[in-house]
Amino acid sequence: MHETDGKTRRFGLPTATALVMGNIIGGGIFLLPASVAPFGTVSLLAFGVLTVGAIALALVFGRLTERFPRTGGPYVYAREAFGDFAGFLSAWSYWTMTWVSNAALAVAGVGYVHVLTGGDGSKAGDLALALAMIWLPALANLAGTRWVGAVQMISTVLKFVPLLFVAVIGLFFFDPDNLGSFNTGDGNWTGGLTASAAILLYSYVGVESAAMSAGEVRDPERNVGRASVLGTIGAAVVYLLGTLAVFGSVPHDKLVASTAPFSDAVNAMFGGEWGGTAIAVCAVISIVGALNGWTLMSAQAPYAAAKDGLFPAVFAKKRRGVPTAGVLAAAVLASLLTVINYTSGVAGVFEILVLITTFSATVPYLLAAAAQVYFLLTGQREKVRPARFTRDMVLALGAFAFSFWLVAGAGYAAVYQGVLFLFAGILVYVWMVARRPAASGAVAVSEEPALAACGGGRPEDASSSSPS
Repeated sequence: MHETDGKTRRFGLPTATALVMGNIIGGGIFLLPASVAPFGTVSLLAFGVLTVGAIALALVFGRLTERFPRTGGPYVYAREAFGDFAGFLSAWSYWTMTWVSNAALAVAGVGYVHVLTGGDGSKAGDLALALAMIWLPALANLAGTRWVGAVQMISTVLKFVPLLFVAVIGLFFFDPDNLGSFNTGDGNWTGGLTASAAILLYSYVGVESAAMSAGEVRDPERNVGRASVLGTIGAAVVYLLGTLAVFGSVPHDKLVASTAPFSDAVNAMFGGEWGGTAIAVCAVISIVGALNGWTLMSAQAPYAAAKDGLFPAVFAKKRRGVPTAGVLAAAVLASLLTVINYTSGVAGVFEILVLITTFSATVPYLLAAAAQVYFLLTGQREKVRPARFTRDMVLALGAFAFSFWLVAGAGYAAVYQGVLFLFAGILVYVWMVARRPAASGAVAVSEEPALAACGGGRPEDASSSSPS
């Protein structure tokens, strides 16, 4: 059963695709070519491998949405498969990742504004600008999903077209002599592949965006999967062609030391020094668009969890299709973190929280991929044709491997900090579950733990599933 009828669902296929693509392409793309240049062109191979993994994950989200076309995406899948606790961990982890990422995006956006203005601003001015970058998208979200969709469509086009232009035109200026060697490391090429992949792994975070907002997508069983794949492929085209164009237009020794690789590429192609300004404009638009989409994502996971009594009930209230409490909470938390970044003077606090998001992004993916494997193995495939079993299992295992690689690529520090914060959420879970029987509607949800103890799932699924 859908949360809303077709008349109130705001996102068609184009808007859902823009949501995915806009959330994937944030500010990181503008530094990626320089970040992976030290490893040689083997990094392009790493990008290709990661793209395959990301598309597999997108397809799995599409299959899972066929079963559960509801807002919440990875949270819904984890809870249906493994019960309340797994669902809570997915929602808590995802929610953490979104609001901390929003603060990081806002701070990065201030840096690009400095490129446009030609100088550094004061701390007070930078803080005001960063807060504006957080709250303007929040206001667009509070205005309703129609505004979210409109802003996302416009910002995605405004950043996709210039990036694609640079990527395509750059191929006409391609000089193989600029590439450098295939592997610049001392070891074999597999070491360079792994090292560059560790940097590139998080380029595809956001592939779940359509699934997370499935309750607002028209015909989600059909459109979520398509939007996830199309958005991922669109981002991959920009990533791969853009990186290749930069590699081929900027000499390798200069690219390794570059702090603005796309700007250097534009200057090399067309001459002059205007490339920095052009790319900075594109970067600001890209970051604002990503903030718009991620603000919505920051409200969807707690919304779905609140409906099941696992987050405070206020998060379950919607206005114009948007969970207002979730938007406000994420904006306030991101603002507090931004204030800490500019005013506290405590070194490393902001960096530690960003490390937490690096790990937090992987937990929902891993649980969602595992949920699909679980549904396939237990025969809960009532909405998927039997002939798809082998293909679906291969995709699910591929998505699980990709997600596991994300965890491994996060690094020891990110995993350590992330696990500590994840476990801190256990107290929140205990508090919510302890209070839930006394809450309104407790009868409907209090039966879930018994089902979860037998493997999770909805009552109707429990009666229809059978081990295969």
